Amino acid sequence: MSPPRILILDDEESLVDALMRHFERRGYEPSGAYLVAEATKAIDESIASARPFAAIVTDLQLPDGDGRAIVKLAREKLPRTPVVVMTGSRSVSGAAESMRLGAITVLEKPVPLDVLENEVKQAMADRGELDDALTAAGSAGIVGSSPAIRAVLDILLLAAPTDATVLIEGETGTGKELVAQALHRLSRRAKGPLVAVNCAALPENLLESELFGHVKGAFTGASESRQGRFRQAEGGTLFLDEIGEMPLGVQAKLLRSLQENEVQPVGADKAVQVDARVIAATNRNLDKAVADGKFRADLYYRLNVVPLQLPPLRERPEDVPALAAHFLRAKNRRLAPHALDALRRYNWPGNVRELQNLIERLAVLRPEGELQLEDLPVEVRSAPRAAAPQSLPPEGIDLYSVLAEVEDRLIHEALDRAEGNKNQAARYLGLNRTTLVEKIRRMSRRGGS
Repeated sequence: MSPPRILILDDEESLVDALMRHFERRGYEPSGAYLVAEATKAIDESIASARPFAAIVTDLQLPDGDGRAIVKLAREKLPRTPVVVMTGSRSVSGAAESMRLGAITVLEKPVPLDVLENEVKQAMADRGELDDALTAAGSAGIVGSSPAIRAVLDILLLAAPTDATVLIEGETGTGKELVAQALHRLSRRAKGPLVAVNCAALPENLLESELFGHVKGAFTGASESRQGRFRQAEGGTLFLDEIGEMPLGVQAKLLRSLQENEVQPVGADKAVQVDARVIAATNRNLDKAVADGKFRADLYYRLNVVPLQLPPLRERPEDVPALAAHFLRAKNRRLAPHALDALRRYNWPGNVRELQNLIERLAVLRPEGELQLEDLPVEVRSAPRAAAPQSLPPEGIDLYSVLAEVEDRLIHEALDRAEGNKNQAARYLGLNRTTLVEKIRRMSRRGGS
């Protein structure tokens, strides 16, 4: 197995040489660069050779440009390669922009060798876990690498191998059915059936029969006995879509089935044992539905064993290019840069489904050539640009104190929301548990706890 390749970029040649020697002794294959142009060439060559860099370490201030250009380039050309930024500057905007563009962390120079090595090693390990999640989820159509979707994938990978009931919540068009499919494909029940029921599509009497089955003569028109969806999902997964629309009468019977692992067909005298995992999804706020008396609290708690909240597309705009490319791949088409920029800026009230429908429509209406900005609907191409970041105050600012305060506050909020559960808090922050524990230790040392 080839050693992992690392690109080290800094304007100080002596520092680059020292870092290369250190990483080479530790079993890595380092490459050095002193200019943005050199680093860009090295990245392109690594891709062309089919041996892309496993990690990139870069300074921000370089003779021929800004290290943030390398962060952005890596996100576009090597989206699974972590970038660690080193800087001797105390620029808040520079560090914040680096993180927004996709840097894993920003370290203040001088960086001790063991600290830098640990950051690189941890970033590569985190990205390895993410690769596994992306590969598995990508096979089910879940695309993206933003912190928001990473948190979803973390929970998905933990929940999939179990038989725990999962409640998927999210706005219409966020991909709840795709997540249900991924949970099934990654489960020990993958060889069994995945049976879906739309709870909003049927009236109460028909929904009860659809789920639990009926015996011959149970009601007018029941000319023969019929298995319900629960029994059809035997050995596999039952996906209850739009569970928030389920009538209260059916909710009571569903609760019993979940508790006893059995169903009683309509008109039958006896219950029948079933072995099916249940995944439910809703675009409604079930907490509010429970408070309003429209959804049973006991069923909600039984379904909500593993909650999985899907973010709307407007909260993960960095995933729009990957999603657009995914939808265009089947059409063998491309988007012009200005068109792609407009897609990033748009608010996407219909979420991923709206993006997919738009791409399909564009491919039909413009069957040849690159899709241009003028091909987009007026509401998409006229989406407002993000406001420019605030400038530094005249007196300057202590970047690392500000970043430390923000990090401490977010860690506290995540721990509070997770009621002290570090695994859950780490998922809220898009980190693995080891990284979170180390950050909590640092926070305690500087008096942030």
